[in-house]
Amino acid sequence: MMRQYLNIKAQHPNILLFYRMGDFYELFYDDAKRAAQLLDISLTARGKSGGDPIPMAGVPFHAVESYLARLVKMGESVAICEQVGDPATSKGPVERQVQRIVTPGTVTDEALLEERQDNVLAAICMQGEIYGLSTLDVTSGRFLVSECRGDEALLAELQRINPAELLYPEGFDSLALIERRKGIRRRPEWEFEQDSAVEQLNKQFGTRELAGFGVENLTVGLGAAGCVLQYVKDTQRSALPHINSIQQDVQETRVQLDAATRRNLEITQNMSGNHEHTLFSIMDTTATAMGSRMLQRYLHSPITDRHELNSRHDAIETLMDAPDLPLDDLLKGIGDIERVMARLALRSARPRDFARLRNAFNSLPTLHDTLAPLNNALLNTLSQQIGTYPELQELLNQAIVDNPPVVIRDGGVIAAGFNSELDELRALSQGATDYLDALEQRERERSGISTLKVGYNRVHGFFIEISRAQSELAPADYIRRQTLKNTERYITPELKEHEDKVLTSQSRALALEKQLYEKLFDAFHPYLTQLIETAAALAKLDVIQCFAERSVALDLHRPTLTLDRQISYEQGRHPVVESVMDDPFIANPLSLTEQQRMLIITGPNMGGKSTYMRQTALIVLMAYIGSFVPAEQARIGQVDRIFTRIGASDDLASGRSTFMVEMTETANILHNATEHSLVLMDEIGRGTSTYDGLSLAWACAHFLASKINAYTLFATHYFELTQLPEQLDGVINVHLDAVEHDESIRFMHSVEQGAASQSYGLQVAMLAGVPKRVIQAARHKLHELENLKSVAAPVSGATDNPAGNQAQTQLDFAPTVSELELAMEKINPDDLTPRQALDLLYSLKKISQ
Repeated sequence: MMRQYLNIKAQHPNILLFYRMGDFYELFYDDAKRAAQLLDISLTARGKSGGDPIPMAGVPFHAVESYLARLVKMGESVAICEQVGDPATSKGPVERQVQRIVTPGTVTDEALLEERQDNVLAAICMQGEIYGLSTLDVTSGRFLVSECRGDEALLAELQRINPAELLYPEGFDSLALIERRKGIRRRPEWEFEQDSAVEQLNKQFGTRELAGFGVENLTVGLGAAGCVLQYVKDTQRSALPHINSIQQDVQETRVQLDAATRRNLEITQNMSGNHEHTLFSIMDTTATAMGSRMLQRYLHSPITDRHELNSRHDAIETLMDAPDLPLDDLLKGIGDIERVMARLALRSARPRDFARLRNAFNSLPTLHDTLAPLNNALLNTLSQQIGTYPELQELLNQAIVDNPPVVIRDGGVIAAGFNSELDELRALSQGATDYLDALEQRERERSGISTLKVGYNRVHGFFIEISRAQSELAPADYIRRQTLKNTERYITPELKEHEDKVLTSQSRALALEKQLYEKLFDAFHPYLTQLIETAAALAKLDVIQCFAERSVALDLHRPTLTLDRQISYEQGRHPVVESVMDDPFIANPLSLTEQQRMLIITGPNMGGKSTYMRQTALIVLMAYIGSFVPAEQARIGQVDRIFTRIGASDDLASGRSTFMVEMTETANILHNATEHSLVLMDEIGRGTSTYDGLSLAWACAHFLASKINAYTLFATHYFELTQLPEQLDGVINVHLDAVEHDESIRFMHSVEQGAASQSYGLQVAMLAGVPKRVIQAARHKLHELENLKSVAAPVSGATDNPAGNQAQTQLDFAPTVSELELAMEKINPDDLTPRQALDLLYSLKKISQ
């Protein structure tokens, strides 16, 4: 047996092998040690190899799904090895084969999948600076290919897609970009070879060339697609009829969001890595899991197709005008048929999948009748794509019992009346009580024994039972089967013949039922492509219905998408912050136009600067997924990218400090932003010294406003930046208002014109609970520094020359000797940094000249 195990394990060296032995799946050697650690199961030993006990661990076969689910979530893959031979006829170990390989990216079993999250398999390869990327969702058949240039673009795509499993070639040069991801798999380089990939794809799709799919020029990407297809074939070990096309994933059709932006905007995951208090969490009221998954794709892939966006907006208005439609209830009755289609295609659908389809087909005619009166182009198109399937509806209504068991293994799935032969075999297997009653009556009359009974049990089968006192009256053809204390049990040739029929009828009934079950897959095969389109249309209808419901519940308004350069709105709100607040949210306006491209935002910490910036990005994002937005009179111009530089933390694993992370994200923005980009910059330069930070912030703001001309919100505590509007056109100051009273502060959260008067840092520190003695010491030091600044700042040129170029230092005043002596008396040399001291000496020299 161990020889058989080792032969099979050699074919799957890098994944866990679940080896079926009776009622358990066993693991041996290193697999056993690893499984015991991952699953917290007992590690035992059995037999010996080379004189040492063989490590062994196991899980019961009836509970294997729960263990597989845990392993898949950890990014592990498992080969399932089943007994395929007949123990009764086997000499030596029963023949075993790997029947399926469960991997994070190719799993289709309902119990192993996150219901409301896409499960995507991806592959990457590179050629020069070009990365090829291909993704496949086995549960829906969506097969995409794309190419991108540069590490940042690749990371942004991986952040957007978030694949459950990622394949890469041996010798991949950019392994450092992906090595910390779960579920990465190294694959041989030949699987990424472009010519064989094209051949394999054509064979899968039944085509001679890929020109019809518009992907023939993506040579690097097609290599990744070939690897994806090969991997799925290796793991599924069955035909893949639902994978019948491939599409180019065109980045230019989307509003681009880099990895930092997705993280900072907390679209589907918050900063803590959880899903609470995200945009998705407050927007998702979809009725089906497939609708929820499509909503997530919308949120991560805002589109630039204005015709499609306006169609979605029109459909939302139509549904809002008809609030009593029972769409939500109908969609709930239909359920998640998208993933059922994949299991149908792979012939792995379970009885309850067919029951779900039956319920869905029964609901489709009513759904059509509900949509018919609505005068909307998008809703009418979706209705046509959904269709009805009367033949399949009738088939499932006749074939499947009302409440089928989980698996077909023990039968009981096919309904009575569907197949006459199956009904006859079932009648026999269930004992055919009419026949037995007649036999009992006849034998009583023949033998004259009034207490004679015909019975059955699982151990001895059928029998005729007579009391011990009357056993002498038993006819001569009765053959004694069993003697009990007070009775004798007999069998007759006629009863034995009936028993053989009954016992064989059970196995024959089960075999016939499994044949009929397999024919259901054959009946659905011609409809697979159409059914997959139906599932996609239902998911989209679910999302539109969700948008309409959210528009009413969250007081969202239709945005106007324009072609001119502007992002403006009245009464804008942050939808997530508003949803968790007890107090009313303070709405604010925004206006970014050709003449007003950058807002320099000042104000106290906790005053609402970051919220104001994030709400602007979310309003734009929501407009570009086809949703209504939390603002009135919103006008959104062309936006190609959204960038955010908000907050920072160390990336210790990569050896990057907070400031290095900040500068890397800033560099990405300055290199890639365009005049149609929305840029949010919060507290640039705070990770380094004051002079360096101020210089960098000033230079970044100047570059964005004068060279790139992007839509920019630039929040800062460097008040020197508030002088930029005097130097550059299109830049204005705004601030978040606050009121100080009796050494306390009240945040007004309202956006006002002009720069803030102060930062209120000490007041915020008091709110945070910093001891009063520390606050008093800080206030004393603040007065000293302000007195120092009144003398040193104009001299050092910090305001007019943030870059610190001494050759260009200009004095704003010409002090007299007496004024200079008075100023010098206020300066404590211990308070000066070396840089300030040098600046002061240089200025004094200029004065003396």
